[in-house]
Amino acid sequence: QVQLVESGGGLVQAGGSLRLSCAASGRSFSSYLMGWFRQAPGKERELTAIIWSGSTSYYADSVKGRFTISRDNAQNTVYLQMNSLKPEDTAVYYCAATSVSRLTLTIRNAEYWGQGTQVTVSS
Repeated sequence: QVQLVESGGGLVQAGGSLRLSCAASGRSFSSYLMGWFRQAPGKERELTAIIWSGSTSYYADSVKGRFTISRDNAQNTVYLQMNSLKPEDTAVYYCAATSVSRLTLTIRNAEYWGQGTQVTVSS
């Protein structure tokens, strides 16, 4: 069993930066594929970024070049550095995890979810 707890959300002006953290409990953190999803009001939850057990990562086109996902396996934590934020980045951001045996992370195959953290970008 893995529990995920996000932190770092808040209110920021357009062009600003935030860093989200997701602390995972449980063992074998490095055996989990980790990712961030987001859900804006009235919209479906969408994938933002994924990081595999090493440093290989994937980004949605909407955040590529602005967001950076990283992980610290010793601290059981995954991060999302968000720069050049835009009002359209406003959403609840969720951390998620699934076994690396699944090869990728999607909404459907995510085994664990955090409670979400609100990010609001003002124009």
